Amino acid sequence: MTLVQLEYIIAVDTYRHFATAASHCFVTQPSLSMQIQKLEDELGIKIFDRSKQPVLPTEAGFEVLEQARKIMSECHQMTELIDTKKNIVHGELRIGIIPTLAPYLLPLFIQSFTKKYPHVKLLVTELTTELLITRLREGRIDVGLLVTPLNEKGIKEEPLFYEEMIAYVSAKNAAYKKSYMLATDIDPNKLWLLEEGHCFRSQIVNLCELRKSGSDFGQFEYEAGSLETLRKMVEINDGITILPELATIDLSLKQQKSIRHFKHPAPVREVSLIT
Repeated sequence: MTLVQLEYIIAVDTYRHFATAASHCFVTQPSLSMQIQKLEDELGIKIFDRSKQPVLPTEAGFEVLEQARKIMSECHQMTELIDTKKNIVHGELRIGIIPTLAPYLLPLFIQSFTKKYPHVKLLVTELTTELLITRLREGRIDVGLLVTPLNEKGIKEEPLFYEEMIAYVSAKNAAYKKSYMLATDIDPNKLWLLEEGHCFRSQIVNLCELRKSGSDFGQFEYEAGSLETLRKMVEINDGITILPELATIDLSLKQQKSIRHFKHPAPVREVSLIT
């Protein structure tokens, strides 16, 4: 999935015509159609119903387009904020980013940033929140991307967006039958968590009002280092985990069936750029 592909599907949805969309994107219609087809193949769905005139999104396509618009908006905000830092680093920008953001957020803006600023070298490091703050204070990184508020003296926070927290439920779990989730629906004995040191773990513990003790998490306890590991553990076993919204955008149709949104108001996390 690329930002160009997202730009193309948004254009088709806007103009409801492939040729018109291609013209506004300054590409040929075959090139635009090929990129959209690649995205559809990657996601395993049809985004547009080509049998209708004007072209209309499919049911799944509406959801993909909604996410695409959010992503493009967030990427524009990211580029604008980092733009103010370009002259400070004199050709080099050192970014620290937390692990629960890095694999999902970085691919969405790195390409456009490097094209817009070809003379700026990006140095990106995945860090826990605690280590990121330490390195920022030490001057070893220039900016950080993480979850706020921090309430750290001397650190400026620039909120970028609010990301929904979403339950990912095993088909074997009783909560799979629910349309929406409540925190009280989550059995602590079947909740898969990130290991200590991840701020997202703390947010989940607070959301579910859990308190770590010998009996809180059942007979088998496994603390993962990545969200992808948690998701796979849920798919194989009877359990639940909580994922940030960006971690769900590339899920297959089968995996999307395991997604359960929390009842309004849904819990969110604030993602910010700090300096």
